[in-house]
Amino acid sequence: MVAHISTVAFLGLEARTIDVQVQLASGMPAFTVVGLPDKAVAESRERVRAALGAIGLALPPKRITVNMAPADLPKEGSHYDLPIALGLMVSMGVIDAEDLAGFYAVGELGLDGALQPVPGVLLAALHASSNDMGLICPKAQGGEAAWAGRVEVLAAGHLLEISNHFKGSQLLSTPEARVADAIYEGPDLGEIKGQEAAKRALEIAAAGGHNMLMNGSPGAGKSLLAAALPRLMPELEPDEALEVSMIASLAGQLEDGKIKRVRPFRSPHHSASMAALVGGGQKARPGEASMAHLGVLFLDELPEFGRQALDALRQPLETGKVMVARANAHVTYPARVQLIAAMNPCRCGYLSDPSMACSRAPKCAADYQAKISGPMLDRIDLHIDVPALSALELTLPAPTETSADVAARVATARERQRDRFAILGAEKHVRTNAQADGKILEAIAEPNEAGRKLLAEAAEKMRLTARGFHRVLRVSRTIADLSGEDEVGRSHIAEALSYRRAAPVN
Repeated sequence: MVAHISTVAFLGLEARTIDVQVQLASGMPAFTVVGLPDKAVAESRERVRAALGAIGLALPPKRITVNMAPADLPKEGSHYDLPIALGLMVSMGVIDAEDLAGFYAVGELGLDGALQPVPGVLLAALHASSNDMGLICPKAQGGEAAWAGRVEVLAAGHLLEISNHFKGSQLLSTPEARVADAIYEGPDLGEIKGQEAAKRALEIAAAGGHNMLMNGSPGAGKSLLAAALPRLMPELEPDEALEVSMIASLAGQLEDGKIKRVRPFRSPHHSASMAALVGGGQKARPGEASMAHLGVLFLDELPEFGRQALDALRQPLETGKVMVARANAHVTYPARVQLIAAMNPCRCGYLSDPSMACSRAPKCAADYQAKISGPMLDRIDLHIDVPALSALELTLPAPTETSADVAARVATARERQRDRFAILGAEKHVRTNAQADGKILEAIAEPNEAGRKLLAEAAEKMRLTARGFHRVLRVSRTIADLSGEDEVGRSHIAEALSYRRAAPVN
């Protein structure tokens, strides 16, 4: 007899059905797992053996063969423990095969039989739902699986609970989908003194989803301003929250199975590798760009990042997705991020201060800024200088306008964008002005005669690329939305042009 238990393998954000086949045959006692298992899967033999022993079941003295079909697809992770154990329990007659026929199973087993959380439960639940099947998973992740909708979820804390459930002696309750509390860890704009120009640029960035680069001396408040951005952005819509949670689930970072509604804010260190930023590695895992999907990717000390790693971000910033191609995997992750970057004007950071500038200025500044490629800078919509505050500014009272006040204006501007895209039938793939392109951009950001004339003159004098030209239009549209105006005028174009990249240091 061969027992069949369904589980999943993950290829990017795609879940594929795996048929775990367990056979007990006559012969010398052995326990073999085949089907391209990785080290974690191969080690499941000992975890399963101990877990079954913990509930009073000893493996029979037979030749045990576990095959994972299709055999040419690599199997990675510890979530195969539970389907292997259930397959053995079916083969031993402990559980009826028909009871498990309508379920997928994922979960890691402790030596005492307890079910431990594993990455990807939300994806497994969605896959089970699409196949009209249920899911057996660890109890701690029942709330996560419940977000898949019409799917029967059996969330058990112990292997014995699953056995008792199918025997009818201990029925498992249906878990409830849970939402994490909206907790903002960054500062409030009302706590940040001065930097009104940077705050205005931050409001525009939040309203339109635009990329932004802050350039200023150390201690001017660049990192503080970036950390304040999440408070200005609206909460994730239900479909957006599901997208973000799928990535977090795959990375094993969905805490307590609760879906988050706050937009992600990721701030990797400048020593991060290319694989850490955009994804990849031996198992083609999602990188920081995907973990920040529909949120903020903050890169502090931008020139200190590796040139190759930064240039790898150019494609995600343009297309909103990362394609990781490896010899053993070819996967695509979503990466619709809002890039917020900060940098010093030169290595010492005091280029604009004659009393502190180094003797190599301005050449040191040119060398330092040259670490960032032109095409990368061209993908940034808002370039803003953040000067150091004077002693007088530091002694002034805190500003009266808070993040809640700015967030209200941002929410109104986003609502205008959503309504506009809905009229154009593009609301499913365009959420903010920063994502508008082609005919959609022409339809929403066509300036009036005065604005068109100014933009044409600026494009020639500033030598704007086609990408830069379109980014000016997008920022102009956002500025008009914040003003509550339907038409893009000369003043909106002028302000947008003021945020374009400053002339390089000579």
